[in-house]
Amino acid sequence: MAASPSTARAINDRLALRLLQREGPLTAGRLKELTGLSRPTVADLVERLTAAGLITVTGEAGELRRGPKAKLYGIVADRAHLAALDVRTEGLAVVVSDLVGQVLARAAAPITGDTATGPAVERAVTLVERTVKEAGVERLHTVGIGAPGLIDPATGELRDSTGLPAWHRRLVAALQERHPGTRVSVGNETNLAALAEQREGAARDRDTFVLLWLGHGTGAAVILDGVLRRGASGGTGEIGFLPVPGTDGLPSATDCAGGFHSLAGASAVAALAAEHGVVAEPGAEPAAAPAVRAAVRQVEATGGPARESGAHRFLDALADRVVVGVASTVAVLDPGCVVLGGEIGQAGGEPLAARVRDRLARMSPLPTEVRPGTLGDEAVLQGALLTARDHAQDELFGAQPGQAAGERGPVRQGRA
Repeated sequence: MAASPSTARAINDRLALRLLQREGPLTAGRLKELTGLSRPTVADLVERLTAAGLITVTGEAGELRRGPKAKLYGIVADRAHLAALDVRTEGLAVVVSDLVGQVLARAAAPITGDTATGPAVERAVTLVERTVKEAGVERLHTVGIGAPGLIDPATGELRDSTGLPAWHRRLVAALQERHPGTRVSVGNETNLAALAEQREGAARDRDTFVLLWLGHGTGAAVILDGVLRRGASGGTGEIGFLPVPGTDGLPSATDCAGGFHSLAGASAVAALAAEHGVVAEPGAEPAAAPAVRAAVRQVEATGGPARESGAHRFLDALADRVVVGVASTVAVLDPGCVVLGGEIGQAGGEPLAARVRDRLARMSPLPTEVRPGTLGDEAVLQGALLTARDHAQDELFGAQPGQAAGERGPVRQGRA
């Protein structure tokens, strides 16, 4: 059954907008090539989108002669402004951007564990508002928040999780109260990091992979056939609760001590580093990531297999622990690729990934790549910002019912 003219126009407009989002400014001729639409159809949609204030002429293509064919069309960047928040156990990072993702301002601030809930929320909201003002923005269209803990799939709210500060949950309500016209969405930090690694990082060539988060806590994000899997209760990837050998007990429903977290969480990694005599310089970061980074530097400085050094033994022991979680995930999901993310995964880089890869090959019959994440500390912020952009553009550009962005091809009208 042929699409109606209005439906065809909506589909083609959205396709053109998605191409402009992904590729940047394009000429009408290039839009014709990428969409496969006829020249009159492209001319109509360019005129329609320009009149709607969604795209504008941003310049001219250098390889073309001056004139109508040389005009570059791009999304109107200031049509909406966005913010992304990375909410950590003891701090907050904020970026403010335009609709195409150009960062206009950023800031970060610690919020220590001894800060009461009310002052912590006020400090966080004030940081957001100060960053918005610095960006020269009057109103935020959408805010994307990445936070540790479970997200209720029915309500989209951060669930009360043991061990997380109370201000995390209160922050969302406070932002909504202070900015009632702004859409606020919350995502699990590991899931958002995986989306960022898929679109802009280590997993750009993968439709199916797992991101193993190694930071203050542990977690996993599962992307199968290009779709993030959250699970019936939003708990897919709560690998910290995975019962594993090498711990003193079993996890409980309210405490992941005794699970994989006890092997690969930040406190366990810091203790392991100390056992092997690896000491990092004191700083603002938790001790685990700097210790791993220091060990990697020492190993790379040796230029050879000097396995007798404490740094080598520490990285080997850490890989022995990490591969337990990786092998368990691979046995169940067979993702073909595991990305090591989080502060510890970033600090370990290729030396840690290579050790895990070698051990996994001996443990599992399933061929699996193990890659270090490439986005590091920015992964959660980038994932939150990408999600905010998607939400804003879906609203402004008109989402196609039942379809993810970019899944539907063009609907041709007229003659080519």
